[in-house]
Amino acid sequence: MSLLNSLFPGVAVVTGAGGTDPLTQESSVGIGAAVARAFAAAGCEKIAITDVNPSTLEQTRQSVAADHPKVQLFSHAGSVAEDRFAQSFIDQVVKKFGRVDYAVNCAGVLGLPMRSAETSLEEFDRVNNINYRGCWLSSRAQLKQMVSQKPLPSHDPNRPPQRGAVVNIASQLGIVSRPNAPAYCASKSAIIGLSRADAIDYSADGIRVNCVCPGVIETPLVMEKKEVREAITPAVEIAPMKRMGKPEEVADAVLFLCSTQASFVQGHAMVVDGGYITV
Repeated sequence: MSLLNSLFPGVAVVTGAGGTDPLTQESSVGIGAAVARAFAAAGCEKIAITDVNPSTLEQTRQSVAADHPKVQLFSHAGSVAEDRFAQSFIDQVVKKFGRVDYAVNCAGVLGLPMRSAETSLEEFDRVNNINYRGCWLSSRAQLKQMVSQKPLPSHDPNRPPQRGAVVNIASQLGIVSRPNAPAYCASKSAIIGLSRADAIDYSADGIRVNCVCPGVIETPLVMEKKEVREAITPAVEIAPMKRMGKPEEVADAVLFLCSTQASFVQGHAMVVDGGYITV
């Protein structure tokens, strides 16, 4: 595919591309890995991925490399919750590829099921340090790079060039809450607010910032744990489509928002939940 005809001629960065909850060490490979694979399938030839778990990150790298041998991959493990990791990771990406054009922040964890009065400060900080603070640290480093680089031309000469696009992964629970998840719901609401605020601040720079709010998605973390499946069953039954989503369905929404096909979409929280929040 010619880069002139590709929707993704630049460099893609994906956090949470391995997918392991650092508290339980349970594999939850899903959205981040699906996004990395989707970029490769769509013709993006320079992709950088990170995750806190080196082994699942390596699984994603091997999967992308096997299916798309022409793609240049940079893989580096680390925690988005650590103060200096996000900036050091982007610095390494820029050293290798020269720029960052599409940044997708998928790193996140579930909270333990409990009400606020039973939630410890340690648990509250764990969820928010990864979900919200980690997203902010990552997007801050990505935006810092994007404002310093020249825009890439659009796939369509009638659309403006794009200096960068950031997509943060929030949740349907950032819009409508559920029982026993105050820290998680708040962390995802914060990501929506962050995305909208950054969209306002960086519009003048030719950078778009949006977020995707997935519903219940069919990942190994959901499918392999009986107690998780039982907990999410009511949400699946409430949603009009009455099924779980696929990681690839979330990835499709992410890639649309990253591409210049979404050139007039800014500060949007795109819900991908089978209609759950409409009920």
